[in-house]
Amino acid sequence: MPAKPLAHRLLDAQVAYHLDQLRGENLADTAAVFADELLDATGQHQISDLVDADVAKTVITRVLATAPGSAAATGLIDMATDVVLEGPADPYPLGDLVERERVEALVDALLELSPLVDRIIAEVADSPVIGTVASRFMGRIVGEVVQANKAVADKVPGLGALVALGTSTAANVVGAAGRPLEGILGDTMGKSGAFAVRRLGRIIVDTMQDPTTREAVLQAWDLAAAEKVAGLSRLLSRDQVAEVVESVHELAVTTAANEHVADLVGVLVDSFFDRFGGYTPTELLEQLDLDRADVRDDVVRLAPGIIGALEETGDLERMLRTRLEPFFTSPEVAALLA
Repeated sequence: MPAKPLAHRLLDAQVAYHLDQLRGENLADTAAVFADELLDATGQHQISDLVDADVAKTVITRVLATAPGSAAATGLIDMATDVVLEGPADPYPLGDLVERERVEALVDALLELSPLVDRIIAEVADSPVIGTVASRFMGRIVGEVVQANKAVADKVPGLGALVALGTSTAANVVGAAGRPLEGILGDTMGKSGAFAVRRLGRIIVDTMQDPTTREAVLQAWDLAAAEKVAGLSRLLSRDQVAEVVESVHELAVTTAANEHVADLVGVLVDSFFDRFGGYTPTELLEQLDLDRADVRDDVVRLAPGIIGALEETGDLERMLRTRLEPFFTSPEVAALLA
């Protein structure tokens, strides 16, 4: 029998054999064996020996620079926007989604950041714009307090007129009679924006350190936890949500492509390899609390959908034949079959 027809018959036989291993009940066994063999083979080597750190940096940096601005990312954002607007099909209380114990831990951690807040406020105190905003904010707060006190004083015979007289006198002294107290205070403190910022910061920090703040925040959470998780369409239009999402998306696109992000990726990759590079893949799975059997079962569950779609279109046989044919048509095989 001529060598060439025999080589092609052997190719057909091997392609048929592999296709049979990827069909029906054989597919589950094949996928399970493949997963086990892959884990066994890689389990003998450290991650630093299997993956080059420089290659990992290059790949991650490229993905960050290109993926956020891709058409697929835009599609995912549109999909996420729709989900946020529509909400879950069956609304449920927010408390069913987030455990109260986790909220308590988060509140405690945030309240412990009061020294950091104090430091940040001190660093921005010299900003003229921030000083103006802080001055106006404090002016409004003081104005509201005075108006509230006046409203209470009006209920007491004679006291309301006294409070009104005091407010009017203060306005005349400043030289802005008839202007709202908010404006008087805002202009006065605007001349010392740094003082206003620091004073406002002190109020914020003192509030964070107040023991009753924690209780107040958790009570607010309890009220929110009883509310149903629903879409935002009842509060916002799609254009409003899309505008915010698009702004965040553009921020992510431009930031991810920044060279400083590449430097940060390098630091993170080096830190990962310093900490986990000496682990084998199997040991890393254990560190991640991922059971090897679960990983294998996941491969088995995913395989039918992927392989089935490839076989339905004929791509599976084409791929196998493309990979195997060069061997059976090689001069070495032809010489062996001659």
